[in-house]
Order: sequence, then structure tokens, then C-alpha cells
Amino acid sequence: MKRNSRLSLALHTLSHMAGEPAQVRTSSDIAEHAGTNPVVVRRVLGRLRDAGLLSSEKGHAGGWRLARAPQDITLADVYLALNESLVASTEEPETAECSLEHALHRRVADVLEDVEKTLIHRLSETSISEIRGA
Repeated sequence: MKRNSRLSLALHTLSHMAGEPAQVRTSSDIAEHAGTNPVVVRRVLGRLRDAGLLSSEKGHAGGWRLARAPQDITLADVYLALNESLVASTEEPETAECSLEHALHRRVADVLEDVEKTLIHRLSETSISEIRGA
């Protein structure tokens, strides 16, 4: 699942955290396990913290831990917390002067919006704890 590395990192990290929800993990430990940089980890997990999925503690014994029970965190929660889209952009073309191009863009944008809604709905049907048990 490397299409979106931030989503992949977030889901992978939370799935491991679900095994021991009370354990505090440092950005360095997570980064080493995930094969990435601690700065990348902090950026991604910061978004999850802002969404109420993780909590963080500063200091020598600080780190990251789940803020909610694993069964209460859905894949959709994670996806939405990252504020990204796996579906192509629906932004209007800047230089489009052609009315046919505008009509085509609107139609495709409507389809992509439906796909995004369906994706979020399907992701909301699975919790992080279910991934652990799979």
C-alpha cells in the first residue's frame, strides 16, 4: 500500500500501536521501524494528534500513544485526518476557455466526488483493531 506513503505510514503505525495501546512510542522508534525519517513521522502523527486519534507527550519519556481505543479508530478517521485524497483532483482547469471542456470537467468532478464519498464510507467500516486481527 505504498501509493500514498503518509496514509500507509499512519495506518501501519496505528495498527502496531493497537497491539499495545498504552505503550508510548518515540518518533525515532517509529521512523526506524517504518524506514523513514523522524521528521516525516512527526508531521504525519501530528495530524493524527490534531484529529484526536493520538496524544503526544514531550520530554525524555515522551512520545506518541493512541488517544482512543483501537476499535474506535476507523480507517476513514485516519484518511480524513491526513486531509488528502486518493482520488484525482477535481480542481477546475485554469486556462480552459472551451465550454465543452468545462462540461466534461464538471461531469468528471461529480463522478470523482461520488468515488471519494464511497471510499470514505467503505473505510469507515473497518477499525484499526480489525486490521490487527486480520
